[in-house]
Amino acid sequence: MGDLQCLIPTHQPRVSGHIEEIKAMIQQIIENGCAYTVDGDVFFSVDKSPNYGQLSGQKLENHRAGERVAVDSRKQNPADFALWKAAKPGEPSWESPWGPGRPGWHIECSAMSARYLSHKFDIHGGGIDLIFPHHENEIAQSWAACPETQINYWMHNGHVTNNNEKMSKSLGNFFTIRDITQRYHPLALRHFLISAHYRSPLNYSLLQLEGSSDAVYYIYQTLKDCEDALSLFKQEGTEQSKKKPVKVIPAAQECISKVCSEFYAKMSDDLNTSHILTGAFQDALKFVNSNLNTLKKKQQKQQQLTVVQSLTEVENQIKEVLEILGLLTPLTYEQILEELKQKALKRAELEVADIERFIEERALARKNKEFAKSDKIRAELTAKGIALMDLGNKTEWRPCVPTSAEESIDQHEPNVKEP
Repeated sequence: MGDLQCLIPTHQPRVSGHIEEIKAMIQQIIENGCAYTVDGDVFFSVDKSPNYGQLSGQKLENHRAGERVAVDSRKQNPADFALWKAAKPGEPSWESPWGPGRPGWHIECSAMSARYLSHKFDIHGGGIDLIFPHHENEIAQSWAACPETQINYWMHNGHVTNNNEKMSKSLGNFFTIRDITQRYHPLALRHFLISAHYRSPLNYSLLQLEGSSDAVYYIYQTLKDCEDALSLFKQEGTEQSKKKPVKVIPAAQECISKVCSEFYAKMSDDLNTSHILTGAFQDALKFVNSNLNTLKKKQQKQQQLTVVQSLTEVENQIKEVLEILGLLTPLTYEQILEELKQKALKRAELEVADIERFIEERALARKNKEFAKSDKIRAELTAKGIALMDLGNKTEWRPCVPTSAEESIDQHEPNVKEP
């Protein structure tokens, strides 16, 4: 989670440390007449919950009991669910007013959220498969324990799928975060995960991961180029601005305004991150690269300072977006770029020395006018996700989306363990 730039939760409660709160909530539900006991089990009575089904839209009369799990004849209604389960051999158990046993699945969440957030809080999250019955049952039992219970927003995320099938341990078609970050930078994985709206399913794809890795590299290469260029002017610009404030060019102001308005509009639309790093954000990166070229040209001092100030303001807006999205790290731009390059080398199964050797071979081929050989070397590296760039008399390399990415999807097997 730390690698993915996820903030650490203030509390990370465990059920086993909150048995007393769970038992107290169950007792309150019983006293309020919304639960009953049978042979050491405690069942919630859904008939006592007038709004049952409000979250999922499910109606009790539409349920066909017994199709998936045998109906417990001791229940007053087949839809009633367990708040406390009597102890069974080999299972953990705790003493309770109803005999030894353990909490039901749903009551755990209600008791712990009430303990740390009270009965009224803003956001409750979870996978889309938890809407019914888990979250529906949470609402019912929480309301039964405290009629003032209120959760303002329910946010349900879609699943990451593999070949359009939900990843799960039971199917053995899953990848762990550690598996993926062995080969891809954590920022690339985070970029990939926010490339779809959180409520939508997201199909795991190496091609998309390669694209996200390339996008992150482009962002940080642009920021590094900007930082390098501006470092030459910053001190001089600071002294000049003390004498006379430096304005930004209108195109920069328009760029900043568009990034800001588009970003906040999409984030306000149910955290719609799916297109946030396209559109105006990409235009801002293009603005930076274009004006870096302008800065290199000979200009009057005041014109240079205006461009410098404009680039600084646009860079700050880009960084603000990245920080909110969790894509800005404490590392320097150079360090992040180097980490991205190392991941690309690992995927390509190459060392830096190998790249340098290919560059020398290609340079010799071009010198001897063996252009077919030169093109072949470049194409073979591109197929592995390594791009060669000729900059004057010098050739440099950077990661790219490999032309063989589609074929490599089948070669990256999921984390399937032998039974």
